[in-house]
Amino acid sequence: MPWTNHRIGRHTTHHGEYFITFNTQSRINYFDDYELAMLFCRQLAGHEKTCNCEWLTWVLMPDHFHGLLRLNSSSIELAKVIAILKGNSALALNRKLNKGGKFWQKSFYDRALRVEDDRIKVARYIVANPVRKGLVASVKQYPFWDSVYL
Repeated sequence: MPWTNHRIGRHTTHHGEYFITFNTQSRINYFDDYELAMLFCRQLAGHEKTCNCEWLTWVLMPDHFHGLLRLNSSSIELAKVIAILKGNSALALNRKLNKGGKFWQKSFYDRALRVEDDRIKVARYIVANPVRKGLVASVKQYPFWDSVYL
């Protein structure tokens, strides 16, 4: 299904919370490189200020990113918030790699959280991704995550 079809019928809920996932282009394991991973992680803090949003929980995997995002502004759409993060981080990462071209796949997955959704359960699911993928035995061993809930 084309990416635009995934967006049909969706709208941004201002002050809403979203489970977000996006992948590197061709699922390349860029973030096996510690310096590249740290560079992306530093992008998140600036992104929160730029877009007036908060990454409540996130994990950076070798070839993708998962996060729980809260929008704190009514003036910016979810797609724009994600486009800014992906665009700014792609510029910085490509500069570090001394290359050009696409860094991230075009699309992203989002699921709006409902009031009744258990944020701690969602946060644990996100943060446990490296354990489920067999990268580490415990989340304590994985450096590229953060959560306000855990």
